[in-house]
Amino acid sequence: VGALGSCFASVPQEVIKQRLVTVIYPNFAAAVQTIYATEGIRGFYAAWLPTVSRNVPFVAITFTSFAALQRRRLSERGDDGPATLTTLESLAVGVASALIGGLCTQPIDVVKTRMMTQAAASGALPYANALDCVRTMVAQEGVGVFFAGIGQRSLYMGPLWAIQFALNSWMTGAMLRHNEIEAPPERVRVYV
Repeated sequence: VGALGSCFASVPQEVIKQRLVTVIYPNFAAAVQTIYATEGIRGFYAAWLPTVSRNVPFVAITFTSFAALQRRRLSERGDDGPATLTTLESLAVGVASALIGGLCTQPIDVVKTRMMTQAAASGALPYANALDCVRTMVAQEGVGVFFAGIGQRSLYMGPLWAIQFALNSWMTGAMLRHNEIEAPPERVRVYV
């Protein structure tokens, strides 16, 4: 739900970023003005569905992978309580989790990027929808195109999520230690 909600803010910035990176517009102001003038508010949400279709599974896969890899690592260490990974372990597991999520969602990321940039970059008619985009890409470029850019995407995703998970583990450990120190003695309740 959080990944879905974040798309309301992230899709417009992603559209602008993709079009700036592909040099469709010379700067941020020109991008915003041109998109609004030529496409209206809807232009900022180009490829909304493919973006949501990428983000929601990516987050679910990444967090699920992290939890599974974390559980495995803690089991290997013999920890079965509320233990946490070390910072180094969290970095490694975070990178692995993001790479798993990225690999699983790369094809839809390529579709999303094409839908955000194709018409503006080439002057061609925009894709009718995501299915039209997929059919056109397969017919013109083959299925290998769906993994274009996986290396570049991995270079930013791995460290980004590794840091997120490492900080999360570090903060969780700090809070657990704080609670152990500050916790009042437990009271025994008697029910009659």
